[in-house]
Amino acid sequence: MPTELLFRDDAYLKSCTATVIASGDRGFEVDRTVFYPAGGGQPGDTGKLRRADGSPARIVDTRKGDAPDRVLHLLSEGEPLPAPGERVELELDWERRHAHMRIHTCLHVLSCVVVAPVTGGNIAADRGRLDFDIDMRQLDAARIEREVNALIARAVDTETVWITDEELEARPDLVKTMSVKPPRGAGRVRLLRIEGIDLQPCGGTHVRNIAEIGPVKVLRIRNEGRRNRRVEIGFG
Repeated sequence: MPTELLFRDDAYLKSCTATVIASGDRGFEVDRTVFYPAGGGQPGDTGKLRRADGSPARIVDTRKGDAPDRVLHLLSEGEPLPAPGERVELELDWERRHAHMRIHTCLHVLSCVVVAPVTGGNIAADRGRLDFDIDMRQLDAARIEREVNALIARAVDTETVWITDEELEARPDLVKTMSVKPPRGAGRVRLLRIEGIDLQPCGGTHVRNIAEIGPVKVLRIRNEGRRNRRVEIGFG
């Protein structure tokens, strides 16, 4: 039984009720969740579990389960796990998640300012980075910062769209990342559209309007190997 991924349709949901469908040494799975599992450079969500008797527990990480669209919620060490069939409430650490959404969306904008294949990336609550296969001499921190903030100031809405596997195969230009390929085999692929700015496959969580990112700064640019030029950004 797959987990219903509520964050795919509404990344602003902060909590939900759910039924436990599996429980084991590593954590528990539920039939529906607002928690994003680590992937694509975005960390797994943290938050709280509240059982039917009102007792709370700390969710310290969220990961992908052993089967497609299964999500594993990990509790603090020593916490008793809920049993299959138990009704529970899940609540996000919202400020942390929202910061991830802002940074993740900003990296989409950054990828449109630095036009080069993306070889890696990572997201944290206060900063994020992309690695590019590009000549170091083409990376000017002041220009990148200025152009990223100019795009953010346009206050464009974001939109989730879906295309078929076949449509993606016909549009290889949509895939910017060399290290992480969009999942295929389910018949359709999820894309993030920022009208007039960006369109690319992405399964992460994003803000509704890029103005929500706020001003950002280029923290540093450095050489990380033969094909990796790292651009790190943070909130201004």
